[in-house]
Amino acid sequence: MASARFTRGVPRIAILGGGQLAKMMAQDARRMGFGLSVLDPDPQAPALPFADHAISAAFGDIEALRRICSHVDVTTFDLEHVDVEALQPLAAAGIEFAPSLQTMAWIQDKLVQKQRLAQHGLPVPEFRAAEGSDAQSLSALGFPVFQKVRKAGYDGYGVRRLASAAELSRALPGPSMIERPIAIERELGVLVARGKRGEVATYDPVEMIFDTEANRLDYVRAPGPGAHAHFAEARELALAAAEAVQAVGVLAVELFLDRDGKLWVNELAPRPHNSGHHTIEACLTSQFEQHLRAVAGLPLGSTQQILPAAMANLIGTGAHAGPTRVEGLRTALALPGVAVHLYGKAQNRRGRKMGHVTALHRDIDEAVRLACAARDALTITSASPEEPSS
Repeated sequence: MASARFTRGVPRIAILGGGQLAKMMAQDARRMGFGLSVLDPDPQAPALPFADHAISAAFGDIEALRRICSHVDVTTFDLEHVDVEALQPLAAAGIEFAPSLQTMAWIQDKLVQKQRLAQHGLPVPEFRAAEGSDAQSLSALGFPVFQKVRKAGYDGYGVRRLASAAELSRALPGPSMIERPIAIERELGVLVARGKRGEVATYDPVEMIFDTEANRLDYVRAPGPGAHAHFAEARELALAAAEAVQAVGVLAVELFLDRDGKLWVNELAPRPHNSGHHTIEACLTSQFEQHLRAVAGLPLGSTQQILPAAMANLIGTGAHAGPTRVEGLRTALALPGVAVHLYGKAQNRRGRKMGHVTALHRDIDEAVRLACAARDALTITSASPEEPSS
């Protein structure tokens, strides 16, 4: 049960979801001596070995949820795609969730998220509700248009660009929203940490560079070139977004900077985010420690950045799924100022996030070069069927 004081002087935290974000939270929790419980349907989820108490069960398993949440001070998330309705009885019984279930409901539905932001006066691209089988609703803004599924989209999945009415047959099925494209100059990200009493801390805005074919984050520049000119406004928008959804913990705010120099709010994530992985090495307080501090009601840490940094994702390759095989580690680790993070996912598949690398350097361009060199040195693929798995 949630309590005003920690039973033994340190918090006990449960995380729903055992992926790489939970793993990196768990590593910081272990360093600080926090009690940690993790629930994930995958018995090989990366975070489970780092937890004091781990349960492999479906997110909709009410009894498993009750067991994992009932003996901690607060429960948080490493993903937003949770069944809020299934968790409501636990909240009614006094179990504390941070972010709140209301915050999760506002954010996990992309249409509701956009409506909430617009209601609070934040600049968002023009949007409409749509249905994948309804040509009229999909055509409401003309073309081209981006169609986004309302729930469960991530890393480019659940997004489709419809260039003309002739492409309506390619529309994604089910409830969705459409959005008018922005003439994007850059994509920026801001991490906001918000505590239970509304106290806030922001990290410096970063530039996110995407793989345009996969619509997936490729690498991050922290800070990005020219980003200083937009720091103040980006921070203000991020803080306003955090207030609009009553965030607790780390909130990632993705922004578009258009060719006229205007900032638009793109999307929110109510948890640590891929765009903030550089904070592990580059900042006095990592986004993962910061999230734990915030949801536990502890003082927020300093967000000061020590050196410019670049972070690049490590993506699974290969023609088939199978046991994970890593090549090139020695070469990557020989690069100065480079840290390699492998997530420990037992199974590799093409397009899956398998790790990341971060490089620190006084020159941001050199940091980017080092991070990309480390990324290119590493190949993550699947072991051949006859090769024994480790």
